[in-house]
Amino acid sequence: MLRMVLWRLLQLPLILLIVATITLALAWGVPGNPLENPEGRRPPPEVAEAMARQYRLDSFWSFYASYLRDASGIGYLKDHLSHTPNPSHAVFDLGPSLQYRDKRVADIIAAALPVSMTLGAAAVLVALVIGVPAGVLGAARAGGFIDHATTLMVLVGVSLPGFVVGSVLLLVFSLWLGWFPVGSWGSLRDLALPALTLGLPIAAYLARLTRIGMLEALASDYVRTARAKGLSESSVIWRHALKNALLPVLSYLGPAAAGAMTGSFVVESVFSVPGLGQHFVNAVQNKDLFLIMGVVLVFATMLVVFNLIVDVLYRWVDPRVA
Repeated sequence: MLRMVLWRLLQLPLILLIVATITLALAWGVPGNPLENPEGRRPPPEVAEAMARQYRLDSFWSFYASYLRDASGIGYLKDHLSHTPNPSHAVFDLGPSLQYRDKRVADIIAAALPVSMTLGAAAVLVALVIGVPAGVLGAARAGGFIDHATTLMVLVGVSLPGFVVGSVLLLVFSLWLGWFPVGSWGSLRDLALPALTLGLPIAAYLARLTRIGMLEALASDYVRTARAKGLSESSVIWRHALKNALLPVLSYLGPAAAGAMTGSFVVESVFSVPGLGQHFVNAVQNKDLFLIMGVVLVFATMLVVFNLIVDVLYRWVDPRVA
């Protein structure tokens, strides 16, 4: 187990290097100049030229090398070894934002990431509360009304895009019924509708995976043995079959949780949530290369870490997995 964890952590820098290279290549090819955007910062021509030289925006390879040096901590280490440290630079310096004046990418991410993680954690909790019981009940009543209702929920949850679900919930529960506020953030009431919107598609997949796993578990020999011993059906389902049925659910939860906790761009836009998703959308629109790279690297890191946690849990649930 320890060797697997260490090996995966050693792979993280290489994964981030590949992600950073592909992301920068795609972002660099987007038309436009980040220093001449009418919706962002628009300095005078001579200032823009000086900023382009300062931030290496006139050369892809120069920007690439400079960014990797600062973001990896090599620049920080080199400055301290040469006894010329820059107090404004962090160890892993993600650079300044080209869109927001006098703000660094690390500060923007530090302020927005907790919001997105709170929303994502609530969405995963909603998905687990809805999806797992629905899948269990659907498998226990295979072919019955509950099973068909679960299948319908899966189809609806997978098919409807987030902006449709969010708009309908906002229209019904905020504008018509007035139960939840519109466009605010900071309380549990503000969290309810965005979490439900973000969690419903995840719940649909969890219900499907749980149902499939439960059907396989209920047809296994150890479940038949438990029933032959006279155990109640609820004990057989919830205490014996469910543990093995959750293995595919754990595999899916890794990337699902990472995606939810780094923010859904659509959901955050619909509900005006001040999270990482909105910053990423604005960064792409304004070609803020530093902010684009910072958000993507944070997402990639979380994806690797969450998948590692899932693998550890998978081996704890099923020790037979090597």
